[in-house]
Amino acid sequence: MENKKTVKIFTDGACSGNPGPGGWGAILRYGEHEKELSGGESQTTNNRMELTAVITALAALKEPCRVVLTTDSQYVVNSVTKGWLFGWEKKNWIKEKSKPVPNADLWKQLLPLIRKHEVEFVWVRGHNGHPENERCDELAVIQRDIFSR
Repeated sequence: MENKKTVKIFTDGACSGNPGPGGWGAILRYGEHEKELSGGESQTTNNRMELTAVITALAALKEPCRVVLTTDSQYVVNSVTKGWLFGWEKKNWIKEKSKPVPNADLWKQLLPLIRKHEVEFVWVRGHNGHPENERCDELAVIQRDIFSR
């Protein structure tokens, strides 16, 4: 039986305008160890920043882990937990009416990561006093502001 480490990850994204300057933040926690990650882009969307936070946090894990990933992005949570992501992959990244899946480049990066790790996605309401979500939002806003200069 595999004995994977359990890591808690918290993520958030922020954007001024859609598109516009954006940032993302993530917290990785394993036992007493905690690491914060953040970044941004000058021209992006909120959904891209939400996805980038998740991808970067999962990619930072050095070995396959059990992950409880908490985010305020229904876009991310629903796309994975409701199976949309896997349907898009099967249909070669085309949605109904022959429209391409938005952010397919990022979804393609996320897929191998959620296959490598055992990920449980947990949704929390944003800006609602959840300490780690609030901290991730702070990190994302700092980056967004840096990229809006």
